[in-house]
Amino acid sequence: MTQQERFAVRRPSEVPLDRLVDLVRAYEEHTTGVAACTREDILLETGHPGYEDNSWCLTGPDGQVFAWAALTLRGDTLDAALTVRPGRHAESAARTLLARLLDRADELTAQQGVRYALTVGGVLGGDDVVPSVLQEAGFSPGATAGQYTIDLTLPPLPPVLPDGGSIRQAGPDDLAALHTIHLTSRAKGPKTEDAGLFDARMRRLLDSGGAVLLLEVTGRPTGYVLTQAAESKEGRVLELAVAPAYRGLGIGYALLTAALAELRALGAARARVLLDTGDLHDPEALGRVLTVQAARTVTRFHRFDD
Repeated sequence: MTQQERFAVRRPSEVPLDRLVDLVRAYEEHTTGVAACTREDILLETGHPGYEDNSWCLTGPDGQVFAWAALTLRGDTLDAALTVRPGRHAESAARTLLARLLDRADELTAQQGVRYALTVGGVLGGDDVVPSVLQEAGFSPGATAGQYTIDLTLPPLPPVLPDGGSIRQAGPDDLAALHTIHLTSRAKGPKTEDAGLFDARMRRLLDSGGAVLLLEVTGRPTGYVLTQAAESKEGRVLELAVAPAYRGLGIGYALLTAALAELRALGAARARVLLDTGDLHDPEALGRVLTVQAARTVTRFHRFDD
């Protein structure tokens, strides 16, 4: 059996969802010792507009997925993800799908006439394959975020709101305000500049059982948090954003504790929280006010061709 017969590049729609979950869980367990990926996580990742045209899986003869890559257009940035199964095929699998990402980036640049920055995110601290393959191709490590597992068996502290502050569920009429906060927040990751794509993302989250909490001060939108419940009893805090003018007032912590309380009310025993520390005034305070069971870093690599 030749190498070409043993491995094939396929669209993710041709791969059972559980195979993608298995890939990501194998990557997480090998890298951090804990596998946390759920079906809900994969469904969110595969629901981006244009996803099917910009994503690939490398599969083996038994259908096992050895690598998965996807590209999302965010304004002048092409934001990619590359996940590779640990083992002896890891480096070749990473190079194979990175080549697909780079080729697709060149195609989009030629089609749109735009000089795009290219980023690859979601690289866990401790990954011993993807960073080296990316750096060989001219990428450099950039912004990092913290990914925390929070124990929800005990009630989290109630949110401490600033004077005139209130938290409510956001609705369709709030999408423009949410997008403004998203674009102006100090989060270091790529921003979804297109309002239509941002709205589609929010609606998809709500349709899949997620929630968007909005914090207002005297009626003015100041920050939001995205949550997702899961059948595995592990909820998700997907994104937290605070308007720059309201940093330092406890907006981020109030939103976080409100989100954790909501996930606990929905039956979650723990929550996985992804936080860009740019939207927390004092990231070290997290461990003082919450029961952090595990913490790991997530790095975004970037490349910009002159």
